[in-house]
Amino acid sequence: MLYMVNKSPLMFNNLESALRIAPADAPILLYEDGVYAAVKGAASEATIESALERHPVYALKPDIDARGLTALVDGIETVDYDGFVALLEAHHVAPWL
Repeated sequence: MLYMVNKSPLMFNNLESALRIAPADAPILLYEDGVYAAVKGAASEATIESALERHPVYALKPDIDARGLTALVDGIETVDYDGFVALLEAHHVAPWL
C-alpha cells in the first residue's frame, strides 16, 4: 500500500496519522503541500527521520520545485511525474487526505 500525504505538517497531522497505521516498509509519498514535511530543519524533520527508519519516503519533485524548497531531509527520494505514476502502478493507494 502506498500512503500519499498532501497536507502541510504545519497545519494538519495527516503525516503522523498515516505513519501510525502504515505497516513497516510501506512507501510514503509526499505531494502538494505534503512536501513541506521533507524540508531539512522543518518542525517535521524528526518525524521524517523516524519514518525513514521504517519506510521509503518519496517527495514529488515538481511540487518541491513549485514551492521553492531546496534542502531536504537526507534519505528522501524525489520522483518526477513518471516516478509518481510508477509508484501508483506498483502499489495499492491510500490517499491520506
